[in-house]
Amino acid sequence: VQLQASGGGLVRARGSLRLSCAASGRTFGIIGVGWFRQAPGKERDLVAAIRRSDGVTYYADFVKGRFTISRDNAKNTVYLQMNSLDPEDTAVYYCAAQTGLYYYKDLKAEYDYWGQGTLVTVSS
Repeated sequence: VQLQASGGGLVRARGSLRLSCAASGRTFGIIGVGWFRQAPGKERDLVAAIRRSDGVTYYADFVKGRFTISRDNAKNTVYLQMNSLDPEDTAVYYCAAQTGLYYYKDLKAEYDYWGQGTLVTVSS
């Protein structure tokens, strides 16, 4: 499986961006996809996640009400719509996919595949 993240860029505070994570290869085994972010000098944190089978979503508290994760299974693509962006959202955003029987959204070690990351910069 290969994951291609795209859609990052420079945006002003209160602006919006939509990130895409396109999967290719043996995608039938993917059970969940998460978006993570990592700012310089900080840990890589889970931002949002979605379970492939039923679309159940999860959001970190710091993005609730501003970000929306969605999926298009036909296109093997997961999106992260980011609204009301704040300079604190500046980070490299990574998508990651899990395979297996159960989706452990919070466990970075359980993610089998990672995209290359896309940089989001929010100016004040």
